[in-house]
Amino acid sequence: MPHIPPLPTGPFRFVALDVETASREAASICQIGLACVDHHNAIHAYSVLVNPETPFASFNIELHGIGPQTVAGAATFPEIWQVMAPFLQPYHLVQHSQFDSRAIAAACRAYRLPEPDLSWSDSVRIARKAWPEYLGNGGHGLGHLKKVLDLEFTHHDAGEDARASAEVVLLAEERLGTPFEQIAQVKYKAQMSLPIRP
Repeated sequence: MPHIPPLPTGPFRFVALDVETASREAASICQIGLACVDHHNAIHAYSVLVNPETPFASFNIELHGIGPQTVAGAATFPEIWQVMAPFLQPYHLVQHSQFDSRAIAAACRAYRLPEPDLSWSDSVRIARKAWPEYLGNGGHGLGHLKKVLDLEFTHHDAGEDARASAEVVLLAEERLGTPFEQIAQVKYKAQMSLPIRP
């Protein structure tokens, strides 16, 4: 089995997740990035390449720089997911837009894996609450937020985009003076309830 980098050690407040895909097919995940935010708001970044076992589209290669040679020898989604799914399950996940949860679900369907029982929030919606002035004025995509919030990251790298999503949430907490758990109206599974920061 190909080497899979060890996942960060928790516990965490929440985990931001981002994927890159090999083509327009949502299931063609070729990279997964995580940004795990601990209870001191430090971000623990993680990134792993995925062999999508499907052809790459030239548009996607140009977008993120990942191609067939990049993922040669990388683990497949089922190999990574058997390690990652139990790690993610207890946490509330953040995605920037709703593509990432759709891609994970699509990859699970493509490989006939159980549908993931995960809890998600969208950092685009959180950003809209914190910075409503950008609606229709640049928007709340990561590209625009990078400029106006002075974020430093490489767009279309899954690990970097996940970290940027986590930073957006932390900055929104500061702007609104409200914990993420309340902004996003997080409802944790009873057996895995996590404390809300004062």
